[in-house]
Formats: sequence, structure tokens, C-alpha cells
Amino acid sequence: MCGIVGLFDLSGRGRLPERGILEGMNRVQRHRGPDGEGVHLEPGVGLGHQRLAIIDLEGGHQPLFNETGDVAVILNGEIYNFAALTRELQERGHQFATRSDTETLVHAWEEWGEGCLDRLEGMFALAIWDRRQATLFLARDRLGIKPLHYALLGDGWLLFASELKGIMAHPGFRRELNPQGVESYFAYGYIPDPLTIFSGASKLPPGHALTLSGSANASSDPSSWDIVPRSYWHLDFSDGGSADFSPGAASTSNSDASFEAASEALLVRLEAAVQSHLVSDVPVSAFLSGGVDSSAVVALMARLSGERISACTVSFDDPRFDEAPHAARFARGLGIDHRVERAGSDHFQWLDHLAGDYDEPFADPSALPTRVVCQMARKGGKVVLSGDGGDEVWAGYDRYPFFMAEERVRGMVPGMIRAPLFGLLGRLYPKADWAPRMFRAKSTFQSLAMDSVAGHFHGVSVVSDVWRQRLFTSELKKSLQGWQAVEVLRKHAADGPDDHPLHRAQYLDLKTFLPARVLTKVDRASMAWGLEVRVPLLDHRLVEWSAGLPSDFKLRGREGKRLFKKGLVGLLPQEVMARPKMGFSPPLADWLRGPLQGRVGESLLGERFGDCGYFDRKVIQGMIQQHQKGLADHAAPLWSLLMFEAFLRRF
Repeated sequence: MCGIVGLFDLSGRGRLPERGILEGMNRVQRHRGPDGEGVHLEPGVGLGHQRLAIIDLEGGHQPLFNETGDVAVILNGEIYNFAALTRELQERGHQFATRSDTETLVHAWEEWGEGCLDRLEGMFALAIWDRRQATLFLARDRLGIKPLHYALLGDGWLLFASELKGIMAHPGFRRELNPQGVESYFAYGYIPDPLTIFSGASKLPPGHALTLSGSANASSDPSSWDIVPRSYWHLDFSDGGSADFSPGAASTSNSDASFEAASEALLVRLEAAVQSHLVSDVPVSAFLSGGVDSSAVVALMARLSGERISACTVSFDDPRFDEAPHAARFARGLGIDHRVERAGSDHFQWLDHLAGDYDEPFADPSALPTRVVCQMARKGGKVVLSGDGGDEVWAGYDRYPFFMAEERVRGMVPGMIRAPLFGLLGRLYPKADWAPRMFRAKSTFQSLAMDSVAGHFHGVSVVSDVWRQRLFTSELKKSLQGWQAVEVLRKHAADGPDDHPLHRAQYLDLKTFLPARVLTKVDRASMAWGLEVRVPLLDHRLVEWSAGLPSDFKLRGREGKRLFKKGLVGLLPQEVMARPKMGFSPPLADWLRGPLQGRVGESLLGERFGDCGYFDRKVIQGMIQQHQKGLADHAAPLWSLLMFEAFLRRF
């Protein structure tokens, strides 16, 4: 795991980057790779790297070149099948000087060009400079586990970096807020790819690559500089038409026998994924929440590892949110080393650090406990395995059954009747944030009045359309020119599956929620401490296999993760399998009424926040009063505003 930065001259003039600028961009990402650093400059390009040494500790320093010195690579991530690729490339005559996974990339590029991406198994954001072709090649892994940002300056310099702070370190980058980024942030609680909070910067989307040639773009006219990422991977949902239900045979039957065969195949595939993610020259530990996903990963690690493993867990003072006792019982049963650390009000001083970690507003409250557990894990090593991704891949979120129920109603009631009928009911029905979701009829009626994509958007929104309209000033609304955050989902939906509503919901989450919220949270929280987190449940071969399974293998009625849990019978105790999902989130509403109450008023009603001109002060004041008196639960929008204020103050 590392941090990468770079400069590329798109003007075609072959200008030499300034060493001081490149080193400054590299240095601000030192936390991502405290074990070493390197920079390379030549006419037209500059590459920088901060290294966290995991494989080939003595070799593998970057930028890394081929034997002739005309192809260079910098990598953030791990290539898990590098040993097999190395053997294949050696048989084809390539000479290797190190044992690192990074060197595999320069020779794979020489052998297969852009097609090398199809052969990689791992998590990565990479940059390859080929002097022979005057070409810079950028790529991000299929599911967006590792980040990559880029920006084009008006003078023709393209900047790229693992984190936005690497781009912000360039003196020519202008920090102009992107209205679409602001709208998206308050809708989703994060800013989905390819948007960022800044108008001049973008995220390279997951499963995309970008090929740039200085000579091909030799022009002083910025409009001629062609920067269009291309997709190199597409996840195919086919409702059972493409999945092998056993390790060696294919089936398209949706029968009980196929379900049994698939459950047996699942464990084989899951074990292979965990095994591949254990490759390392340093010890590997794990995160253990006590839920099904992390418990499965830890159990397989204990089975496959030749050494005693260790796991880390975060606890909360409020037992409604605390899974630590369950994790402790599971750890004792496996006989593994287990450490627990509490995340509480004494960690609130980290709020400002969160703004520095993420470089743009990020409203997932679990970022705080994630930072706690990452700090704890780093004390014991450099690499951990996590259970992230299981809910998206195996339909484990509670919102999926609700969405499916709404879809059935949409299918039965024509839109010309449904929209006005349920729209009226949604306006008349009283709001009940305090009630369990199944009794929040107002929200359900509002969703049923919408089409499928808007209904999905309504279900995942942190701040509703109604509240964003109240919260935003006329100045911000005008700058949006009618653009709404739901357009992000509509664009993905146009390219996604249409055979089944569950597949559509999963596809949208895999394109937005997973990379921009879940994986971003873990990447920044872990790399703040120089810790590498691996996610075996997102092994792309396992994800592809799951996508090809029948929808009811994943969700039937209100039972999610059907096949996943069936395949784990015998590996996990019944207590873990049957316990209701808790999620990984602190008691945010109580914190905002208690220890954070003063911070909320001071931050959100102060002059600095008011001067940004984006938010209606009276609306914010009303939300604070209602929340603190217990009249409404405004925890999500207040936390979103709090983190936006922290971002403004930091940047």
C-alpha cells in the first residue's frame, strides 16, 4: 500500500516538472507510505511515490523501471497473483530484478499493453510511463478499492494523486467548490465518482483507465486535450445465466439442488479469495466486528494461516450499538488473539482530523470508530483483512427487502395513478423518524410516488430532497442550474441490469455507495496510520460469480445473504449466523444531544459557516432546536453540516 502522485505535460512541449512541486505533492501523502519515498523527473513527466513496504521489503522501491529504463510504474495497492504472472512473463523472456508485485506491472505492460489489466487480480491504482510511446497510463481497480484523483490545469499540466491533498499541494490548483459536489454530498453523505468537492478535480471511476499522450495532444488549446476515461470492466448480472453452481460444472437451474451446489461452491471460492489475500512478507491480522462477514474472513484466516492470528474490535458505551461482546465470544471460540478498544466522546477531538483525512466533506459517522480501530491495528502490524463488501455483493442491507416491496407496488399500480395517489399520502401522513422503518409510512408513500431509480435514491439519501431545498440558499440553487444528485444514479442505471430490481439496486450500490463511501472510509482511515486493509469479499472473481447467481439465492422475502450464510454453515456458529445485523455506527443522535451539543451550535451558527453563503441559517437553527429537544431526529443532516464546516475550516 502506498501513495502515488504525478505530473504530465499535455501541451506536447516536453516541459520538465519542477522538482520542488512534485516533492511537495508527494510529501503530503507521507502517511500512506512512511517506509520510503522516491521521485523521478524527465521532460514531460514527473512521478512520485510513498512506500508502505509489504512485499519484497528490501527491493521494490518506486518508481520502478524495466531493465531498459524506458517503462516506469508507480503503484498503490497489491497484485495478489503477481507470482503466477511473474512466472508467465519470465517464460516469455522478461528479466526481473526484484521479488515485488510492482515489477510485474512494467513487464505486463510491455507484453500486453492496456490488456494487462484483464490479467491483474488485486486492488490497485497505478500509473505507467512509457517513454517509447510518450504515453502515460492511469488505471484503477475494478471495484474502486484504491483511489485515484486527477486534475487538468489551464497551462496543460495534468496532476494525479492518491488523495486530493496531493493535487491541492500544487500551487496552480484552484480550490473552487463544485456545486454538484455540494448537492451530491448532502444527498448521499459522500461525493460519488467521478465528482469531487472541487470543480477542477475528478476521481477516476472504478474499473476505468486513462491513456494520455503528450505528442498526440500537442496544442496550446485546452479544449483539444482529450481526457476521457474508458471502462475496462463491466459487472454482468444475469439472474443465474452465467454462474457456475459448483467448482467444475455450470448450471442455470433455480432448483434446490442448484442452491445446495452453489453453497458448497461458495465456500471453496471464498476460501480461495482469503488465501490469495494472505500473500505478504509481514504479518496479517483482521478486523472483527462480530457480524457474519468479518467472522467468515477471520474463521478462514484461522483455518488457512500457519500461525496464530490476531483481530481488532471497536466497542461503544451504548449496548444498542456495541458488538464487541459478540466478537469476543467468537474470538475465544477460535482461540485467536483479540484486542478491543472503545470509541467514545474522548475521540471527538478527531473530528478535525477526519476533514484532513478525507480532503472533502464525508458524512459517514462510522469514520470515527474506523479511525480508532485502524490506529489499534497499526500498533500490531501493517496489514489487516476486512469483511467489507459482503452486504453489497450478497444483498445484506435491510433496505433491499423494502426496495423490493416497493417495486412490487410500482409494478402493480400504473405510474399515472401511483404518483398523485402516493404523493398526496406522503404529504399528508405525519413524519415519524422515531419509529422503526416499517412504520415510517410517510417515507414509504413518498418513495412509491417515484420511479424505481428515484425510489432507490430516496432510500439512500442522507438529507432528503425536501430538506435540501429548505437548507440551500437561492445562490447555491442557482449555481446548480437544475442539476440534482439523483442524476448520478440515473446515469449508472442506464448502463446497468434491467432483468431484476434487486440486481439494479445492487449495481447502483456497487457503483456509488461501495467505492465512494465504504471503501473511501476504510482507505483514508487506514492510510492515516500507514495501514493496509485488504477486502477478500471483493475479490473480483467472487463478485462476478455472485452477480451471475439467481436473485433469490441472495434475497428471498426479508432474508438477505441466503446463499452466503448457507455456505458458511459449519464454519460459523449459529449465534453469529442468526444474530440480527447491527451495523457499524456510533450513537450519533445521542452524541449530538449530549457531548457534541456545544460543538454543533458553535460550528453551524458561527460567522465562518454563515459566510460561505450556501445554507439558510434559520433552517439550521430550527433543526438544532428540534433535535436537541427530542422533537425530531436530525442527526444525519446535522452531522453532514458539521463535517462540511470542518472541511471549510481545514481547506
